Amino acid sequence: MRMFAFQREIQEFLRSEGAALMLRDAGKLKFINIQDWTGNIQLLVGKAQVGDESWALAEAFDLGDIIGVHGPLFRTKTGEITVRVDRVELLAKSLRPLPFGKEEEANGQIVRHSGFADPEQRYRQRYADLAVHPEVRALFVARSRLTSAIRKFLDERDYLEVETPILQPLYGGAAARPFTTVHNALDMPLYLRIADELYLKRLVVGGLERVYEIGHDFRNEGIDRTHNPEFTMLEFYQAYADYNGMMELVEQLMERVADTVRTVPEVAANVPAFERPFRRVEWFPSLNTAAGTDVADLDDASLRALATRVGVEKIESMSRPKLLDEMFQALVEPKLVKPTFVVDYPVELSPLAKPKRGNPKLTERFELFANGKEMANAFSELNDPLDQRRRLEAQAKLRAAGDEEAVGVDEDYLRAMEYGMPPMGGVGIGVDRLFMYLTGASNIRDVILFPTMRPE
Repeated sequence: MRMFAFQREIQEFLRSEGAALMLRDAGKLKFINIQDWTGNIQLLVGKAQVGDESWALAEAFDLGDIIGVHGPLFRTKTGEITVRVDRVELLAKSLRPLPFGKEEEANGQIVRHSGFADPEQRYRQRYADLAVHPEVRALFVARSRLTSAIRKFLDERDYLEVETPILQPLYGGAAARPFTTVHNALDMPLYLRIADELYLKRLVVGGLERVYEIGHDFRNEGIDRTHNPEFTMLEFYQAYADYNGMMELVEQLMERVADTVRTVPEVAANVPAFERPFRRVEWFPSLNTAAGTDVADLDDASLRALATRVGVEKIESMSRPKLLDEMFQALVEPKLVKPTFVVDYPVELSPLAKPKRGNPKLTERFELFANGKEMANAFSELNDPLDQRRRLEAQAKLRAAGDEEAVGVDEDYLRAMEYGMPPMGGVGIGVDRLFMYLTGASNIRDVILFPTMRPE
């Protein structure tokens, strides 16, 4: 262990590896605490038991050294389980001391003062952050359990986990600016995917009626407390379902993963309770209430003036749908604290969603918000190839006019639709955002092992 952890064997002897956390000399005896990710244990190293050569080795141990030991377990007079070492070896030398903090007892509680408190350095050196902060290790154990729970939930419902391309000849499935690269052998541009959607729906056309993927997407956008250029997305699609059925499924999924994250004691206290059914609000009425007017009735000049008054920036190059979306983000989203489904988005903002039955100006789309942040986006998926072509062509015109987040026309996706795409419901959930909400994290970098950083 790094004079830090141990793997317990349920027998008289313990063979252990870990990192040294504490070293104490007592003449011809040494007390060493070692730890691994399961806990820590005390060692008693006696010169008479290990011999001169091993004793000389133990004399050279430093904090952070990774050592291996063997010996019987016993309890000290104070009741502490200890290994009486009869063999010891150095497995790896620590040339740079880990930034351990100090511990003290206050009012019967152990208070730890971190020796590694600078957030930026902790993100850059996650390996050191994990080594000296057990609560950070617990956080990422909880994250791993979260993704396992998602897989189990969907597997139980006969969804098939699949993998789709990260490098794509066309990007689509979301409104975002892509990362662009070049394939030298094919002499062609490629894009890192901004969403998994269009390839997953191709698979539904092929007869895989319930599919999902948990993977990384990439968007060439800003970095802030809730955005990282590389992030983890869950997307799942089900034939012969609609957005109402997917709302119920999302509620059940949220409840399941919250219960799973609570199984990690170190984070359990922060996990909020989910009360089903979640609140539901409509997109246009909620925006009209927040804006104090019916935004659909405003001409372009009046809409731009209102957008400026509510704090929307850089409106000159924005299309009308983009202006409405920015106003919604500014006026409505911050007030959505408890889990809330926003439903029935305008068709201009939802090029891949089915028209709402009874009102073709709206779509059967919902987004889930909590703490003012989007966590999920879902549709009754558009499966009319002629309507889809019209919408993609409208997006292509916005793109040609300067909207960098608008998508183009994907002829192969349209061809797949023309073979016959069953009606379906689809959901995308930002795993990082979801985990932030469940654990009370205020910065997305806290829940990503290796967030994107500027060069030092």
